[in-house]
Amino acid sequence: MTALTPDSAKQFVLDNTALMAPPHVPEIRLHLADEAHDLWQRTEDELVEIGLPPPFWAFAWAGGQGLARYVLDNPDLVRGKRVLDFASGSGLVAIAAAKAGAAEVTAADIDPFCATAIRLNSEANGVGVGFLGTDCVGTDAGWDVVLAGDVFYDKPFADRLMPWFSTLKRRGADILVGDPGRSYLPRSGLEPLGVYQVPVTRALEDAEAKRTTVWRLLDAIAEQAFP
Repeated sequence: MTALTPDSAKQFVLDNTALMAPPHVPEIRLHLADEAHDLWQRTEDELVEIGLPPPFWAFAWAGGQGLARYVLDNPDLVRGKRVLDFASGSGLVAIAAAKAGAAEVTAADIDPFCATAIRLNSEANGVGVGFLGTDCVGTDAGWDVVLAGDVFYDKPFADRLMPWFSTLKRRGADILVGDPGRSYLPRSGLEPLGVYQVPVTRALEDAEAKRTTVWRLLDAIAEQAFP
């Protein structure tokens, strides 16, 4: 694979994944990696020359599984609303929002493979999900709900996210985060909505299950912390 095209991306996804249900969200099927470590290494080796990132899209991460579970169990959160699934990866959370009755769902991710993976996964679940392939941090397209799974793994990234999330919250958006205890999750300004034990891939995580919390950004932190 020497260049990324729609056809080559589709073939790479189909060749290196199988259609299966994430353990915590059995209602949804995704093209996921069977052998996590093998795909991760192979993808890094094959794609490093063209500068593409590791295949986050090929795994159902704990934060996304917890957030998708919460959305499916609480469909009023998104029903009839415009939803952004930020850093969407496989599109798991976006698909959950669509299945829960959202009026419009946009999955955003800067990994070019995600456009193909999310399209294939959406088709496998019979739902329509739009895709945004640009860095949307700092923008506002009028979303009613912003969903973000596993986004607080990197400090510079987290430092960009909180002012943006807070601006959206002040404007009236509902901001929900799924997080399995990543290092840079804010220690205040969030209220827990649900807690799950989510099975994960041991090759990528440090345990076979991760205690995952779904958090909502509080009005107070949006008003006070990032004026």
